[in-house]
Amino acid sequence: MNKPLIVIFTAIGLDAAGIGLIFPILPRLLEEVTHAGNIAPYIGIMTALYALMQFIFAPVLGALSDNLGRRPVLLISLAGAAINYLVMAFAPELWMLLLGRAIAGLTSANVSVAMAYITDISAEDRRARRFGLFNATFGIGFIIGPALGGLLGDQWLRLPFIAAAALNACNMLLAYFVLPESRTPAREKIDLAALNPLRPLSWVLSMKGLLPVILVFFILSATGEAYGTCWALWGFDTFHWNGLWIGLSLGAFGICQTVVQALLPGPASKRLGERGAVIVGIVCACLALLAMAFASQGWIVFAIMPVFALGGIGTPAFQAFASRQVDPARQGQLQGVLTSAVSLASIIGPLAFSTFYLTVQKAWPGAIWLSVVVIYVIAVPLVLLGTRAARPAPAASL
Repeated sequence: MNKPLIVIFTAIGLDAAGIGLIFPILPRLLEEVTHAGNIAPYIGIMTALYALMQFIFAPVLGALSDNLGRRPVLLISLAGAAINYLVMAFAPELWMLLLGRAIAGLTSANVSVAMAYITDISAEDRRARRFGLFNATFGIGFIIGPALGGLLGDQWLRLPFIAAAALNACNMLLAYFVLPESRTPAREKIDLAALNPLRPLSWVLSMKGLLPVILVFFILSATGEAYGTCWALWGFDTFHWNGLWIGLSLGAFGICQTVVQALLPGPASKRLGERGAVIVGIVCACLALLAMAFASQGWIVFAIMPVFALGGIGTPAFQAFASRQVDPARQGQLQGVLTSAVSLASIIGPLAFSTFYLTVQKAWPGAIWLSVVVIYVIAVPLVLLGTRAARPAPAASL
């Protein structure tokens, strides 16, 4: 692996760890600042607000990185994230946490820039594998982040925010001193109209065959929001897990996901095809979700983690599929739109899943996972439509 890839993957891993630190302690933090009996709606609101800012700024940062270069955009967003987490560590009121979460969503929009960076330096036939490594790096971050967040949060509820600030500061320094620019910036006069977050979506409508691809990303991303919104609440309500066990369960998933994403996406897309890889991933995810819905003991969740992680094998192949639909000069814009679609799903998903969880929480908390299975089943026809036509994959490079 070349040096720029090592640096960008390390930076993404640190970023993921900083995000994962917050998950195990968020319910208790909201209880502290709201004094509410049921905090499921607040979790949905905070998650949706984070995603709203991603939706607005991901295409903007992607387009700016095409014009100004990937490196400066990454550096600015990482510096903002470090400062924001430090402020949130001492926020005493709900509105301050909401403001901090909004700023965190803005800075996290750099994911589109990182994905465009990988596209810049990767041959087309290697992108599926490298997007898999990208997701595996997130898995490593979620091995470290949630487990550490649960452990630190049991000591002091605000300590994970300080740790997240430190990780993002290290992330910024690493990128500043080591990461080179991946492309020659256009250095053209910036068109202010291009900063409209809805403009890239109109570009999608003009590209034949690209809209179904975006819809697939939207649906699959919406299902993923159920985990971040309801996992901690479900773990406490069903198994009476504390912060550490919630963190360990997320960390166990991170281990399985890292192994799967590092080793399987490339071979799966070659053997099954991009469409087959996505369908197999959906089937594995549904099997795991059914087991979780009816689980009565915590060990069952850990036992089905490998099957659960296999649910992610199709996403890197689908990312590679999408990257072939546009020319290299538009990769930053494409990745920004994909991230924007994910963020739009992340606005709707948390609000819907938190509302549904509030409805079933007392009677059957596991029913939340059945709702995800239903959405996956609805997504299958869209996957088939979205992959019906595509530019042919290039011959494998040596």
